[in-house]
Amino acid sequence: MSLPEVVSREEWRAARQALLVKEKAATRARDALNAERRGLPMVEIDKEYVFEGGDGKASLPDLFEGRQQLVVYHFMFAPEWEAGCRSCSAFLDQIGHLAHLRARGTAFAAVSRAPYQKILPFKARMGWTVPWYSSYVSDFNADFEVTLEHEGHLIERPGLSCFLRDRDRVFHTYSTYERGLDCLGSTTSLLDLTALGRQEAWEEPKGRASALGAPAGSEGVRYHDEYED
Repeated sequence: MSLPEVVSREEWRAARQALLVKEKAATRARDALNAERRGLPMVEIDKEYVFEGGDGKASLPDLFEGRQQLVVYHFMFAPEWEAGCRSCSAFLDQIGHLAHLRARGTAFAAVSRAPYQKILPFKARMGWTVPWYSSYVSDFNADFEVTLEHEGHLIERPGLSCFLRDRDRVFHTYSTYERGLDCLGSTTSLLDLTALGRQEAWEEPKGRASALGAPAGSEGVRYHDEYED
């Protein structure tokens, strides 16, 4: 195994400071990229999708749970499989308490093509409480390019899509797939993909900070049982 070089504390500090310059540049570049993402145009969803969840049939607006934004994780679970994808399971394992997303007016849900009767026991086995829906009877997976046809067979791929609701209208704002999921999982990383972002005053474009009345920045963070839903 090739391990890092052993050096003195002074040499380590100098190397660390040199790397910090690059890390700060990467942070600024990421902020600029997130702002550009928030500037993307959006597409109105005029197709009626039918999902099945714990409360029976649901529409895409139902998945918002009355909130303005929705993040959907496209969990790979084909109808013929007996269990969900291992990598997708590892992704869901790292999702934090949803209260922090919900405090920013953002709902989170997993969606799979497997029938809900298969999803439910696997969800119980994993001990997850996140909302999870079946898109088995709709074209949702195909339309958002996570179930693809390849050489006469349907294949699944992981992805994540973001939606924005304006009264009764729903818009698709962003999607990413496969390696685009690598650094996601935290509340802030998920909010960075949405049209409203973290809703903090320093973000661009201006005018979206605290759009939902949520206190922004570190001062707005609460213990997850202290938020008012």
